[in-house]
Amino acid sequence: MPSDITLSRRGLVAGLATATLLATLPRPAAALTAEDAKTLVDKTVAEINAIINSGKSEGAMLQDFERLFSRYADVPTIARSVLGTAARSASSGQLSGYTKAFQGYISRKYGRRFREFEGGQIDVADARPLKSYFEVISTARLKGEAPFEVRWHVSDKSGKSLFFNIIIEGVNMLASERTEMGALLDQRGGDLDRLIADLQTL
Repeated sequence: MPSDITLSRRGLVAGLATATLLATLPRPAAALTAEDAKTLVDKTVAEINAIINSGKSEGAMLQDFERLFSRYADVPTIARSVLGTAARSASSGQLSGYTKAFQGYISRKYGRRFREFEGGQIDVADARPLKSYFEVISTARLKGEAPFEVRWHVSDKSGKSLFFNIIIEGVNMLASERTEMGALLDQRGGDLDRLIADLQTL
């Protein structure tokens, strides 16, 4: 019959093994907070302010904006949402190619929009919960124009805090781009490969 010492040793080894296993298991991420969302937008806005006031050429600025979008935006989620029902029938290769092309397209389009803020400043005010995400409110202050709101929708569904929508002066990026992308796809007879190729030049 095993001695008490043997049993205690086995218990110790089993306990250590269990502790080691638990330490290696993925732990649930902490829930997104208003402060997390605000911090993300603070970083994004700081980089936007630096880009628009850098004095760089448009081409250089747009490259900077693409790097910014890839770092702080949930590009795959935005791209799929904008593509709509066509995303469900696309192959994995098509989705990958489309997402990459969309990233360049959306970065150039909104980079040019933000470039119009040159000489101005965006200030982050506050964050509030909305459904399953947070809305962060900021104010754009441009020379010679009345201040206006830029709202950011932030979620951590991708595994980290990222923004997935921007509303500039009441214009909702997701809604407007969904309409635009649907029209572009219709113009190409629903051919996603043609759309991917053309997005690289838009």
